[in-house]
Amino acid sequence: MSKRIKNLIVKEFANRLSGVDDALLVNVIGLDANKSVVLRRTLREKNIELMVVKNGLVKRATEGTPLASALEGMEGSLAFVWGGEDFVSLVKEVTKLTDDKEFEAFATRGGVMEGSQLSAEQVKEISKWPNRQEQLSILAGQILGDYGADVIKIEHPTKGDSLRGHGGQKDGHGLWWKMVARNKRCIGLYLGDPDGADLFLRLTNEQTPQ
Repeated sequence: MSKRIKNLIVKEFANRLSGVDDALLVNVIGLDANKSVVLRRTLREKNIELMVVKNGLVKRATEGTPLASALEGMEGSLAFVWGGEDFVSLVKEVTKLTDDKEFEAFATRGGVMEGSQLSAEQVKEISKWPNRQEQLSILAGQILGDYGADVIKIEHPTKGDSLRGHGGQKDGHGLWWKMVARNKRCIGLYLGDPDGADLFLRLTNEQTPQ
């Protein structure tokens, strides 16, 4: 590849990643053309961008930017993923796809958040955090509960809320969970099941003032 072509590619990478501060690095090697198309379409529906990059050239393109730390120690072919409603939402969507057997070769390799490099394990942990919309709902529930409202927290019947295991523990219970679940009644309910959805609707009708 000529020097002129390399410079053009570096410029293209820099333009695409301009203004991006937080992103993930993923592996797409091993995905066939059809699955790659489906994956990209699925991501675009969530306003998430994916760009396959050449390691050496993208290091030049991101030099001096918050993204540079994501590439430290990275080798081989990579793809940058960014976008979504917020970074936690991005991580949740990408993690969900990496767990999908249809995209078995799709895997998270790391990322960068607020200028700090993330390992694949740290990305997995962030996927359990509440995103912006979830944080707002938690805050609203806390305020309503503190003022005496009957707040019911719906959890998966077998997995529970991921926040139960987040952060430090005391007496077998997460300290973060003790804060976010205060003044709430918690029930396990699978909304994907017709009976569970029906029970949810009956609960909301019972809680709605007539």
